[in-house]
Amino acid sequence: MSSEPDYSHGVAYVAGRYVPIAEAAIPITDWGFLRSDATYDVVTVWDGAYFRLDAHLERFERSCRRWRLDPGLDRAQITDILSRCVRLSGLRASYVEMICTRGQPPWGSRDPRQAVNRFYAFAVPFVWLANEQQRAQGLHVMISDVQRISPRSVDPTAKNYHWNDLTMGLLGALDAGADSVLLVDGQGHVVEGPGFNVFGVVNGRIVTPGEGMLEGISRRTVIEMAASLGLEVAIGPVPVPTLRGAAEVFLSTSGGGVLPVTRLDGQVIGDGRPGPITTRLVQTYWAWHKDPAYRLAIDYAA
Repeated sequence: MSSEPDYSHGVAYVAGRYVPIAEAAIPITDWGFLRSDATYDVVTVWDGAYFRLDAHLERFERSCRRWRLDPGLDRAQITDILSRCVRLSGLRASYVEMICTRGQPPWGSRDPRQAVNRFYAFAVPFVWLANEQQRAQGLHVMISDVQRISPRSVDPTAKNYHWNDLTMGLLGALDAGADSVLLVDGQGHVVEGPGFNVFGVVNGRIVTPGEGMLEGISRRTVIEMAASLGLEVAIGPVPVPTLRGAAEVFLSTSGGGVLPVTRLDGQVIGDGRPGPITTRLVQTYWAWHKDPAYRLAIDYAA
């Protein structure tokens, strides 16, 4: 006797079917796997509603255009697939990913134009980049000497899976006892970390890199929140010494919003606690999750 599938740990959309996350798979010959030839985006669900879904869908479309990929679906169709993944799982707080891969060209061909692109999606429980203690007390982050892939080689503003530089930097930071890592560009400016953007507070002004990194939706949210709070934001190069001398440092990510950093390269930042500007932005970030302007409720009964 067959039993109902267990969707409680997450749901994936693969080849037109919805399957438990543990059963999700892609063909081993898909260039998304073989060559990291893919793009993706991640939107979160909090308290049963998407946060800034339109912004994530717009960036996904832009990334697809940049990499010459076509998911074969419009925004409404993608939204329906994502929502069904969430509904089937029953998750009220979820990490929801949409993916478009190159697929596989006809066997023997090396022409990516001949490939049939593939769309995948999944919803799993909400993914925190930092645990509860780290969110309350702040993260220890190291600045790596590993350089981020040059934007002339891989455009960082279009989401991609070219993460080997980030992974090697992260491994070095973890081996040294830190929680995470920041990479630099060829000029010695801090750019980004694995899955997050970075901000500092210098002379009462918020600073953040302006190029060489993914322009995160959470980063955009921080910049908009700062404007609403009357806080000045300077977007441009952030040399390593500038960040090391900041009064406050924090990260922005869909995996938790605004996350304080209280140690950088082993040195305490400020008084070793999340600073006042960081704290205001943390509170505002979660308050905005209740704002109808940024929420799209999921109909779990559909």
